[in-house]
Amino acid sequence: MKNDTIGTFLNLVLAVLVILGVIFAVIAMNRTHKLRALQFKAQVAQINFMRAQQLANDVAIYNATAKNPELTQILQNARTPQPAAK
Repeated sequence: MKNDTIGTFLNLVLAVLVILGVIFAVIAMNRTHKLRALQFKAQVAQINFMRAQQLANDVAIYNATAKNPELTQILQNARTPQPAAK
């Protein structure tokens, strides 16, 4: 009788651990999926930022050769850090 109770208890503990393992595996897979999606979005944002930076550099070079007051104003506004929105 004693062995049957201990065996049942150990089987219950094993079942709980298996269920917890499955839950943690699903959570890990979900987080990995989200991480990869965010990494892709960050990479796209970084590429777009580099393109915008290159465009600003090209405009600055062009503005150095052909002075245009409108371009000068736009470049000054773009290079001045803007306060963070609240």
